[in-house]
Amino acid sequence: MGTDTFNFDKKELIKQSFDQMDIHLQGTQYSLAQKVALTCRILFDNGHDSALAGQITARSEKPGTYLTQRLGLGFDEICAGNLLLVNENLEVLQGDGMANPANRFHSWLYRARPDVQCIIHTHAVHTAALSMLEVPLEISHMDNCVLYDDVAFLPEWPGVPVGNEEGELIAQAIGKKRAILLAHHGLLVACSSIEESCLLAIAFERAAKMQLLARAAGAIKPIDPVLGREAHDWILRAQRNAVGFAYYARRTLRKKNHQYCLE
Repeated sequence: MGTDTFNFDKKELIKQSFDQMDIHLQGTQYSLAQKVALTCRILFDNGHDSALAGQITARSEKPGTYLTQRLGLGFDEICAGNLLLVNENLEVLQGDGMANPANRFHSWLYRARPDVQCIIHTHAVHTAALSMLEVPLEISHMDNCVLYDDVAFLPEWPGVPVGNEEGELIAQAIGKKRAILLAHHGLLVACSSIEESCLLAIAFERAAKMQLLARAAGAIKPIDPVLGREAHDWILRAQRNAVGFAYYARRTLRKKNHQYCLE
């Protein structure tokens, strides 16, 4: 006979679910470069493309270095084989071409946050539209609670983010949070894995879209903070991130224009 769970309280059921996730949920075996390339393609498919704007970086094994895309290629053109390995000064150590000069603020953030392994910055259209209003991102729906109380806001636009001043400003503004909305600019997520960063970037743009739709109809009602934090921790599990990323990867790789991104 199985366990009768109808007398369990919510905490017990959550713990049971977490234990089962630890056993049953499996991620992928992609290399670091393949994960970065897949992230570029996944985000392209989910509305994060803005011509050549936006950067995705991931720490490499050697301290002070990270992988990023080559300037001049769109997210839908990135493959594992055309990524660049750069140092904090954006000098290319492996690969051909140059990195986006705006990656400088990534270097500042990596220095400030040893816990961060992957940074994603995009100008996804709904996030960019929301940034024009100079208001913070509001998390008021269950699906978006992965970002609950985890999104900072930079209300002033410092201009093109290629200077050290912008790097210091953004690194300070995000603090210990996983994401930030940059006014008149876009989104940035900084997480402990590529999988987590990818899924939070998708969630961020969806939350921005929902906020714009809801505000057009009326005032957004806040959710209970205790329940918001509970949902945040429920969704933000390494195993859930791994299988979520694997799902988006499968969906992306089914498309002919993305089938060679692992090479």
